Amino acid sequence: MLKTIRAIACTALLTPLLAAPAQTPAASAAPAPAATTPAFDIADVHPSPHSNDPFMRGGQLHGDRYILRDATMVDLVANAYNVDPLNVLAGPAWLELDRFDIYAKAPRTTSPDDLRLMLRALLAQRFHLVVHTDIKSQPAFVLSVAKNAPKMKPADASADPAEHECKFNPPPQNAAPSPVQLPISFTCHSQTMADLTTFLHQTANPYLKRPVVDQTNLKGAWDFDIRWSWDPPTPGADGITIFEAVDKLGLKLESKPAPLPVVFVDSVDQKPTPNPPGLDKILPPPPPPEFDVAVIKPTDPSASNGMGIMLRGNQFNATGLSLQFLLTWAWDVNNQTLAGAPKGLNSDKYDILAKIAQDPQANPNAPPLYDFDDIRQMVRNLVIDRFQLKYHMEDQPQDAYNLVAANPHMKKADPANRAGCHTGPGPDGKDPRIANPILSRLITCQNVTMAQFAELIQPMATGYIKFPILDQTNLDGAYDFTLSFSTAGAARNAAAPPPPPSPDGSAAAPTASDPSGAISLPDAMYKTLGLKLEKVKRPVPMLVIDHIEEKPTDN
Repeated sequence: MLKTIRAIACTALLTPLLAAPAQTPAASAAPAPAATTPAFDIADVHPSPHSNDPFMRGGQLHGDRYILRDATMVDLVANAYNVDPLNVLAGPAWLELDRFDIYAKAPRTTSPDDLRLMLRALLAQRFHLVVHTDIKSQPAFVLSVAKNAPKMKPADASADPAEHECKFNPPPQNAAPSPVQLPISFTCHSQTMADLTTFLHQTANPYLKRPVVDQTNLKGAWDFDIRWSWDPPTPGADGITIFEAVDKLGLKLESKPAPLPVVFVDSVDQKPTPNPPGLDKILPPPPPPEFDVAVIKPTDPSASNGMGIMLRGNQFNATGLSLQFLLTWAWDVNNQTLAGAPKGLNSDKYDILAKIAQDPQANPNAPPLYDFDDIRQMVRNLVIDRFQLKYHMEDQPQDAYNLVAANPHMKKADPANRAGCHTGPGPDGKDPRIANPILSRLITCQNVTMAQFAELIQPMATGYIKFPILDQTNLDGAYDFTLSFSTAGAARNAAAPPPPPSPDGSAAAPTASDPSGAISLPDAMYKTLGLKLEKVKRPVPMLVIDHIEEKPTDN
């Protein structure tokens, strides 16, 4: 359940910019923006700093600032042309690897459509981006009406517009413990089919990696409840898939091709043109938003809401969080890069209810927008203030890995292919997880160098890699390969010694918690790729706690 609530929290905090793909009227070349095209007043464009878990965030206007962080060129083009990232085609190999931050200034009343035009103009100016658009049959999930009539209630046309949303229903308090993953649940009001396709694509991401296309021909808005298991249930396990959940609405969700707008990247520079001089004075960072009021209280031990972070409007709500989790989340570190923390930092749990101070110049009729990184900063300031935290950053030697070549046997890549790694099968569609579910992690890499692989594998191998890997293979060129392995927990269980015999001397029977056939990431890399992860001591940045109170000051 923790994973469920945290994932929903990310959905709430990181409201994606992309709506359902707009239907481009016809294929056309995209000329350089005309002089009348809306443009940012000024913009700072630079490569993103290193992150252990990079993902695009932002893309909306906060006051008079447009902020987009950790965006690949594919992300930038998708945002600018309002298409799904999977439908950004062609272009150079690095399009999904290099990441950029954009900080720009625009009038507070700028519409989302004009923001997209401004981003197009910026990409053409700073990256010399040239594209053309088209309509092309692409893999998609098609939403249609099932054989029977829709099992949804037509919405009340007089309903409050503020209620036109899908609201997450927290799990019930004091629910009995269950080994079965509880489904996540939403109550949706006044949702059109376009709203539903956007909601499904954004919220049911573990199932729906491709765009959702509406072919229901249903008009008007609808009220309904929908619930499903956040992660796809394993074969034979209890759970509700998103496909079964949609079926209960009298609708059908199928994986099949559909005509979609696509953007072909004809040419683009890998490095942006330089920022104007004196940018720090012309475009100073805005003051970060603050919590207007915050209440911290111990978590009720009888409650079973689990652990999570939610943002609704201007209200921040966190439940069941230890002080250690608050530190690692707010400072974006892991337990291995946290030093000097008292031993009891993970024992007590807290709930936080806070209200974010409103921007006095914000549009009072528009929903509040907050930047994910600003939320982290507000939680940092809260922890510093209420737990009397004093800290510093320091490089300290820690166990890390070098990537070395033992007996490499990987396929040389076609340099024309897009470079990157993703979870799931390769072009051949073969999925070893079907035959052996304990090999639940599957990573496919295409046209990647060993230096790129060393950087990309860290966020994709949670539980194994705590610090950045250094490439020491001395292998030139780029490669294609697929890597299948087990989670760190499954690998540890498989490597554990057998249970002791029972008191009567008979051998202990195997249990479901003693899986067989698990393969750890290092073993899989050695057997499949001929590469080794060599443990070394290396200085890594650490968050060092100089002082912290284990109880917060009074509310």
